[in-house]
Amino acid sequence: MDLDAFFASVEQQKHPEYQGRPVVVGAQPGQRGVVAAASYEARRHGIRSAMPIAEAYRRCPDAVFVRPDMDRYRQYSRHVLEVLETLSPRIEAASIDEAYMDVSGLEKLMGPPEIIGREIKQRIHTETGLTASVGIGPNRLIAKLGSDYRKPDGLTVIAPQQVLDFLAPMPVANLRGLGRQTQKIFERLGIETVEQLRTTPLQRLQQHLGEKAAAGFSRQALGIAPDVIHSGQGRKSISKETTYGADVRDTTVLHDTLRRLSADVARTARKEGLSGRVVTMKIRFAGFETYTRQYKSTTSTHDEREILKTAWRLFQDSKLPKKPVRLIGVGISDWQDGQPAQTDLFEQPRQQEDDKQVLKTIDAVSEKFGKGLLQVGAPRKQGQ
Repeated sequence: MDLDAFFASVEQQKHPEYQGRPVVVGAQPGQRGVVAAASYEARRHGIRSAMPIAEAYRRCPDAVFVRPDMDRYRQYSRHVLEVLETLSPRIEAASIDEAYMDVSGLEKLMGPPEIIGREIKQRIHTETGLTASVGIGPNRLIAKLGSDYRKPDGLTVIAPQQVLDFLAPMPVANLRGLGRQTQKIFERLGIETVEQLRTTPLQRLQQHLGEKAAAGFSRQALGIAPDVIHSGQGRKSISKETTYGADVRDTTVLHDTLRRLSADVARTARKEGLSGRVVTMKIRFAGFETYTRQYKSTTSTHDEREILKTAWRLFQDSKLPKKPVRLIGVGISDWQDGQPAQTDLFEQPRQQEDDKQVLKTIDAVSEKFGKGLLQVGAPRKQGQ
C-alpha cells in the first residue's frame, strides 16, 4: 500500500482550496531547500522530489508552496495503519507513506484479491480522504512493483503464474537496489528490460557486478523475493535537519543548530519510548556535496546532551572539508528495548533520577507551550 503524493495530498485535505492545484511541499520560493513532495498536478510541470525549490518555482510559479507539517503527516500515517489493522494484524510500516500487509487467509472472509484491494483503498479514502495505490502479489517485490504500476489511485493484482510476464517488459531501473553506477553497467551491457536481464548469463553479470549483486538482480528478474511481513517493526530512525538560507561558516551557529536539532530528536524519541545506540551527523556543502558520519555506543540514549556531544564530536573529528555549510542534521537509530542504559559508574543514583525529572519537565513544557522554550544546559568547551 503506497499513499499517493502523501505530503501534498494531506495539504490538499487540510486546505480544500488547494484541490486541483499544483502543490509543492518544501522550502518557500527564494529560500534554500528542495522539494519534499509534489502533487500530481505539480508533477505535470516536471516537478519532482529532491528538485531544488528554485527550479520548481521556475517550472510552475503559480504552484502553492507550503512548508512540511511532519506532525500532521505522522498523524495521518498512524491513522492509515489503524485502518489497515482492521483488516489484518500482520502490517509492516515500510515508511511514513508505505506499508506491507499479509492478506493470506482473507479470501475466505472477503473474496478474491481484487475485492480485498478495493476494500483497502475504500477504507483508507473513507477514513482519511486520501487515495492509495495497492499492489497484491506473492512476495514483497512483486507487491511493491504492483503498487507503482498504475499510480495514482491504482490497483494491480499479480498472480504467481503472471509474475514473469509482468516483469518482462519492465525497465531494470524499477528493480530494488539499483543505483546510478549499476544502471551505467546495465547500459554498457545493453540491458534495458527485466527480460533482457533474465536472459543474460549469470557469469557475465558476475564479471561486471560481482557475485552478490549479480545473484540478487538475477533473483529479482525471476520474481524471487521474501514474503515475510515484520509486524510491529516501527520506525528505524529519528532525524532532524536544517537547511540554511545562506551558507554558514560560524561554528557557534552550527553548534547551536545541532543543539536545537538534538533536542527535537530526543523529545521525539522520549515521546515514542525509543532509545538509540547510533548517533548520525549529516552535513551538506554547496553543490549538494553531502557527508554522513555515525558513532555506535555500547549504551543507548534519548538525552539531547548525549546526542549533541556525540554529533559535535563527529563534526570536529571527521576531517570534513573546510567549506561553508548548507545543511546540517542529526539522528539516532539502533533501538534498545526498555529504558536508556546510559549510566555513569561515578554518577549518583539521585543525579540520574534528577536528570530524568528534568527531561520529563522539559517535555511537559514543550508539549504545552511549544518546543524550544526550555532546554537542557550543555556548556561548550573551548574551541566550540
